[in-house]
Amino acid sequence: MHTRRQLLAMGCAATLTPLNRIAAQPLPDQLVLLGTGGGPTPKALRAAPAMALVIGGQLHIIDAGNGVARQAVLAGLPLKALSHVWISHLHSDHVADAFTLPWLAWSGALTTPVTVHGPPGMARMGRDWLRFAHVDIETRIADEGRPDLRKLLSVREVRPGVLMDSGGLKVTAARVEHPPLTDSFAYRFDWAGKSVVYSGDTRPCPALIDLARGADVLVQEVMYLPALDRLIASESNAATLRQHLLASHTTASQAGEIAAAAGVKRLLLSHFVPGGDAGVTDADWAVPAKRAFGGELIVGRDLLRLPI
Repeated sequence: MHTRRQLLAMGCAATLTPLNRIAAQPLPDQLVLLGTGGGPTPKALRAAPAMALVIGGQLHIIDAGNGVARQAVLAGLPLKALSHVWISHLHSDHVADAFTLPWLAWSGALTTPVTVHGPPGMARMGRDWLRFAHVDIETRIADEGRPDLRKLLSVREVRPGVLMDSGGLKVTAARVEHPPLTDSFAYRFDWAGKSVVYSGDTRPCPALIDLARGADVLVQEVMYLPALDRLIASESNAATLRQHLLASHTTASQAGEIAAAAGVKRLLLSHFVPGGDAGVTDADWAVPAKRAFGGELIVGRDLLRLPI
């Protein structure tokens, strides 16, 4: 006859064992939207732009808006698996934590190299950031016995074309149209017969359609003009701001047209403008896009996970 304490202990062991087995399993390939808000102003309902791809057990972060490290932890992604950070362009909402992310991962369990990829100007930003962080880095090396982050961290500046083709993963960049910035990039990831394209910030352009052709998933930035017009109506620069947004971003209907032209299987909407509480429903985003695109459409949200 078992005592009550023994029975409770046996029950706890039975509960913990499957979790331990799960923790020991390799991380499956997946896409996670870490932050889906567009624009630099912090928002209560959506985190800053960032996406994660887990490929072969390695963690790739695409764009690194403020708070991306915490979003990754909330998503259950191990920061020690971080291997690459891919930055689409140098606007603050996309690049704020490009180097803070590996820094915070390193202060945890990261001991392996991380490469930050981004447009021209990224290398200078990395050098300036290391000067900013040098006190903390040197202190933790001496006081906590950590490896030198400066030796783990490298920067590669992006040009259009194939950026990586090794270990079964091919990464390709295309220069998209996000004026006034000249160097703004979309990325395509191909591996094991799978393909994911991340649009970055862009207006509709042939380069994005060519890059996304036949992809399994297109993660596309999106803007909803009726709600946007309501928000900026009282601004003194409303006309100029609207003109800028139309010249450098993609409306919901245009997102569907891009996906249809590229022949992608799934369209995943993200980088929502407006991204706050503007009374916009999922249907408001989806219906215009579906007019042109007949494939699967997903209205993104923070921490949405998509098995790949």
